[in-house]
Amino acid sequence: MSRTSASSSATSASHLPGPAEQDWAWQADAACRGLGSRRFFHPAGERGEARIARDRAAKRICAGCPVRAECLRHALSVGETYGVWGGLTEEERRGLAGRRYQ
Repeated sequence: MSRTSASSSATSASHLPGPAEQDWAWQADAACRGLGSRRFFHPAGERGEARIARDRAAKRICAGCPVRAECLRHALSVGETYGVWGGLTEEERRGLAGRRYQ
């Protein structure tokens, strides 16, 4: 590789966006961190009282979460279609679709 092409490669790489760590840093403070996804995402075929009970338990965890607003904002911005995010189920988030969450 010539010196010119090495130099232009370095210049091109410097124009790449930085790490997206700031977009995900809120997760480090999440109340759900380390609890596993089973509490927040229903298994196939879960219905009725079992699903209601799991959703309620997940929402209790979310209720005291210091980053609940960031979590919900993320779910709405990327269109998360499953699970409890920011204290809302997928059905509840669909009700917010098109509305801006602050």
